Amino acid sequence: MPHPLVLQLRFARSEFLRALDGVTDAEARRRFLPMNCISWNVGHLAWQEQRYWLWRGQDQVLMPQLNESFAYGAPASTPQLDEMWAAWQTITAAADPWLDTLTTERLSAGREIVIDGERIILTFGTLMLRTIYHYWYHTGENMAIRQMLGHRDLPDFVGNIDDEAPYRPE
Repeated sequence: MPHPLVLQLRFARSEFLRALDGVTDAEARRRFLPMNCISWNVGHLAWQEQRYWLWRGQDQVLMPQLNESFAYGAPASTPQLDEMWAAWQTITAAADPWLDTLTTERLSAGREIVIDGERIILTFGTLMLRTIYHYWYHTGENMAIRQMLGHRDLPDFVGNIDDEAPYRPE
């Protein structure tokens, strides 16, 4: 069974998907300044998962274009939604087998990296929390965009956490 934090990540992903059910390409590409559009947010989360689980976890980069177009601070764009979903699905499918191997020990172990010339210690556990919270942030932002688009009867959050992602001890 995957680590409880991995299960929480998968629940956050599923809620992100649920929040965007029925959004059209034109809607997903609409920007309400200063926010990015929904399709950019999908690409941005694909970038983060690639950065943490594929690059930092496995030393591989499947889609280098995500690094230029969807990194934190990248220029705004309005990409096609189906292309972003395809990228997100590719990255998350590639990350999942590795995520399934994570243990408390692996999540807690420090790894030294250099960012802007500064050496820092990170743990995959902290990166996991950052990713889960990042999903919730963009789920809320996407719901706000949907409200601005005039969508009604939007899903309630947090969904069925009691059945799908209840608290589980390690």
